[in-house]
Amino acid sequence: MESEILIVGAGIFGVSTAYHLAKRLPAPSSITLLDRAPPPSGNAASTDINKIIRADYSSPLYMNLAFEAIQAWLHDPLFANAGVYHQTGWIAMGERGRDVVKRIRNNFQSSGRPDPTKDMTEEEVRQGWRGVLKEADFSPFESYYLNPQAGWADAGRALEIMANEAIRLGVQYKVGEARRLILGDGAIRGIETRAGELHVAKKVVLATGAWTSHLMSSLEDDLDLPVEARIESQLTAAGVCVAHFQLSDEELAIYNQLPVYVYGDEEYHPNEQWPLLFGSPEEDQKKIPEGLSRGFIDSIRGRLPQLFRNNRQVDYYRLCWDAITPQQHPLITAHPHPQLANLYLAVGGSFHCWKFLPTIGRYVVNVLDGHTNGPDCDAAWSWKEAGRGRGVHDALIPQKELRDYYQI
Repeated sequence: MESEILIVGAGIFGVSTAYHLAKRLPAPSSITLLDRAPPPSGNAASTDINKIIRADYSSPLYMNLAFEAIQAWLHDPLFANAGVYHQTGWIAMGERGRDVVKRIRNNFQSSGRPDPTKDMTEEEVRQGWRGVLKEADFSPFESYYLNPQAGWADAGRALEIMANEAIRLGVQYKVGEARRLILGDGAIRGIETRAGELHVAKKVVLATGAWTSHLMSSLEDDLDLPVEARIESQLTAAGVCVAHFQLSDEELAIYNQLPVYVYGDEEYHPNEQWPLLFGSPEEDQKKIPEGLSRGFIDSIRGRLPQLFRNNRQVDYYRLCWDAITPQQHPLITAHPHPQLANLYLAVGGSFHCWKFLPTIGRYVVNVLDGHTNGPDCDAAWSWKEAGRGRGVHDALIPQKELRDYYQI
């Protein structure tokens, strides 16, 4: 059976697109969502304990999109009734010699909205929240502010809620591992799975994140595409390492009152997040090199030293894999090659797009329908020429390869 639209990948881009398509199309059963696992997809970076929700961007475009998403987190019954969004606020620390915090706060002030941020002194940060940060090393920082409108969401649960709602609306959710794209008569015919099943559709959306290059490579070879026309010219697989600590009831009483803790360019609460790196995603996301874990512990020790009292260890690590683009804009566009006109891309979360889960699918649907998302979004999310300017969040551009940590 041929679908109208086949979406490959059930992370935030895929699930949100399926949900918004199901709300718009008269026959949601003509939509197929394919992933290697039932919802929530265990391999997606989207499936995690928590993700940060904030509008604190140095880019006005993403600040506006984030404000829109926050309203959905707060008021859309799909999420509000489930209680998955926790508006705890966040404390942000500005590093010496960097202007990120200044640019963010300038954007708040020029946005036409009330500026939600509040200055804090170092002493106020140390003494606040029952003194949980009093032992932290604040030597890299020169400024501090609190934004009470930020927070975090139960990531995997929120993704599962939206996926199940898309299924309830009629979307066909299929489990299978996509192996290769099948080229037909001047267009993509569909996807073949590793088990040999063929899923045929009039339009195919790749929401495959870090695995996009694996899926595209054989097709690009068949078309003999030059390097600059291949998907690697647009995005790269990259991972962020996350460490998880199991807290006691006593510790929960303390840490649950702490806002999201932004230590320079690193975010904490209630798990710990640190190095970003390029590499190739592996099946076992909880297997990391010793050099990475050792450096991770040294990094956390200065932020929350009390976590390591009594020789405490990290309970488990996970490498969350995403696709990162040079300017950290997602790629939400039709493929430019004339033989791939019915192939669409919704990839490149670049470690900051999870917060748009409630809304991003609506923008993908506009692209599928041939409608504009406005000049700013259309330009930011299009297929790019070679080269790179300043990123949306330059500190989230990885500086190392995964293999480098095996040599430490």
